[in-house]
Amino acid sequence: MAAPILDIRGLVKSYTQGLLHRRETFRLEADLSFPTSAIVGVMGPNGSGKTTLFELITGSNMPSAGTVRVLGRDIHNVKYTERDRLAIHYHQSYQVRRFRRTRPSFLMQPAGLDYPVVHLFDEPQFNTQDGYIGFMLDFFRRLRSEGRLVLVCLHPNEPYHVELMEEVCERFVFVLAGRVREYPDFRSLVEAADVRAYLGRLVPNGGAR
Repeated sequence: MAAPILDIRGLVKSYTQGLLHRRETFRLEADLSFPTSAIVGVMGPNGSGKTTLFELITGSNMPSAGTVRVLGRDIHNVKYTERDRLAIHYHQSYQVRRFRRTRPSFLMQPAGLDYPVVHLFDEPQFNTQDGYIGFMLDFFRRLRSEGRLVLVCLHPNEPYHVELMEEVCERFVFVLAGRVREYPDFRSLVEAADVRAYLGRLVPNGGAR
């Protein structure tokens, strides 16, 4: 049986403060599995943990516990310079995410791929004036047709952002205060009370069309 494209098990990232008496300031927990290619919408308030989740998936952030496997390979046990051959993070600020090097690279395994199978788009800037939206949606669909997994993270501030997510995404992930939940379709997403509260006026009558 083939390994899932992306399998996240018991994933925890905990941030703490204090020298003598450490206290936890933020905690992200996730259990997700994506066996085949898909376009997945990721939503949640600012500061909820969406970018942290993406960094953990690409291996640029070390988990406190749990594993992230891409095609069966533990991303945190893949050579640092080859992790983007499995999963790549397109951040809106185009910042380079530096790896925290915890072990010599020669002790780690190769990626085994030349082109990433997981593509994570972190709040892409959609412009309604220049046709860029159509280009990006076509790009997402092309990646999916090639057997790749696409995660598109948006923090919607206009109704058309939600409409785009409903149009192009097959599954959804909602992140709130470090809690990561998965929904099989748009209707089940917007039926959740905290999702409706988050989207507010952006979804007419709080439900799918």
